[in-house]
Amino acid sequence: MKLRNSNVRRLGNEEYDVLIVGGGINGAVSAAALAAKGVKVALIDRGDFAGSTSSESSNLAWGGIKYLESYEFLLVNKLCKSRNYLMDHYPSTVKEIRFLTSIAKGFRYPAFLVYLSTLLYWVIGRFKTGIPKYRSRARLNSLEPAINTSDVQAGFEYSDCYLYDNDARFVFNFIRTALDNDCVAANYVESLGSERDSGIWTTSVQDNVCGESFQIRSRVLINACGPWLDDHNGLTKQKTEYHHLFSKGVHLIVDRVAEAERVLAFFASDGRLFFVIPMGPKTCIGTTDTQVDSPEQVVSDSERAFILKNANNMLRLDRPLTKQDIVAERCGVRPLAHEGAGGVADWVGLSRKHVIEVRDQDAHLSVFGGKLTDCLNVGNEIADIVKNLGVDVPFANRKWYGEPDDTVKEAFLHQAKLMDLDGMTSPSSSEPLTTRLWRRYGSNAFEILEGIREEPQRAELLIENAEYLRGEIELASRREMIVKLEDFLRRRSKISLVVRDEDLRTAEGLKEACQILFGNEAEEKLREYLLESETATV
Repeated sequence: MKLRNSNVRRLGNEEYDVLIVGGGINGAVSAAALAAKGVKVALIDRGDFAGSTSSESSNLAWGGIKYLESYEFLLVNKLCKSRNYLMDHYPSTVKEIRFLTSIAKGFRYPAFLVYLSTLLYWVIGRFKTGIPKYRSRARLNSLEPAINTSDVQAGFEYSDCYLYDNDARFVFNFIRTALDNDCVAANYVESLGSERDSGIWTTSVQDNVCGESFQIRSRVLINACGPWLDDHNGLTKQKTEYHHLFSKGVHLIVDRVAEAERVLAFFASDGRLFFVIPMGPKTCIGTTDTQVDSPEQVVSDSERAFILKNANNMLRLDRPLTKQDIVAERCGVRPLAHEGAGGVADWVGLSRKHVIEVRDQDAHLSVFGGKLTDCLNVGNEIADIVKNLGVDVPFANRKWYGEPDDTVKEAFLHQAKLMDLDGMTSPSSSEPLTTRLWRRYGSNAFEILEGIREEPQRAELLIENAEYLRGEIELASRREMIVKLEDFLRRRSKISLVVRDEDLRTAEGLKEACQILFGNEAEEKLREYLLESETATV
């Protein structure tokens, strides 16, 4: 909380080149790009960073194969290039994974024709991934016994990418990069509206932790509020050609249903792609696609039933999945950029492309749509637009993204090997602990090594099945602006996604984790989390 409180004080006492409202993926990459290039930038979010859409995705960083059906070849080409770029610059996080897809009898296209589309996708993707392969019904059976092939004509195998940890962690690391370059960012600071006078935006805000109000002054204002973008433009009296339509997506997380480390892909009963995605010891299943009018959504009984019914039909399980098998749920809306008012959020007709609408005379930017795959393009475009608006960008050509270079990684791995770090703990996965720490923290993982050298107990796992060390939680308390326990359990980590709520609430290490994160406020924060958790399950 010290870092956050310090930044909140700075927000009201300094003037900024750029203020970004919204700490999802669009706001995070905008802040990271601008701060690294020397722009004086501030970022606020009324909740936690990487909330809403940026923490409710399917964790896939893919090239948009489904957009081939709507003939959006230029978009697929752009997304494939972006996916490949992410793979090159985040090799520890954005990893290739095989998709095994089955085509039901009577599907709208023959299986072989769909397979040919995967070859086209592979070509558009510049042969970056493994070659697609046609799979007969018998071959599908042998490759993955969990697939129910009773109504299947054939299938195919192809490659795309996924985020090894989770989407929210990926987004927060851009926030952390921005902070490292002196971006003044704070979560739980809400914009109440902005006014422009004499070339300066004055944004009235409220600190949602203590309730205090103050103002932030900036030359440029960027609306990166995601699903709430149109609402905030109403507060700032900004009229735009584009608006958002909302498509609600739900995923259910259950215990692992397939052994192989691959994504099982099907076409659900509503015709859209439906995934069974590995998530460590768990499996993430979905998604739904329902047009809604508001970003605030919860999982309905009908949506649970839809996902469970499709999973049970498409998988060969020892027993059908039921509501009691659900470990956790993900529910969010996809903000789809749509020109004009009204419209239908059709999953084929409206893609997740981003649109940046600029009002030069007001020095105001609205960032519509977007997806994780395309995030680096958003950051680069924002930096170019801000420069064209007359803001000084001292280091315009500086690279702002990517993992530290291999020499830094090799130094980390060597130090960890000398400490026998992998032998000091019993990880709950087959992945080496050193690999996991590097992926999550990059060069900041050296701080964890130093802490463990001082006190070896910092290598202990605090919460069973959570894969988080005491030293990681200490690092989070110092550097990751944890305001609520849920911030850590759900967005800095994926603990609450892989550990059942009833198990987490009674976990022996939860109180100690609270003590590390919040000190004297530990009991209050724990009560707050338990109350909110209990309310959410009612």
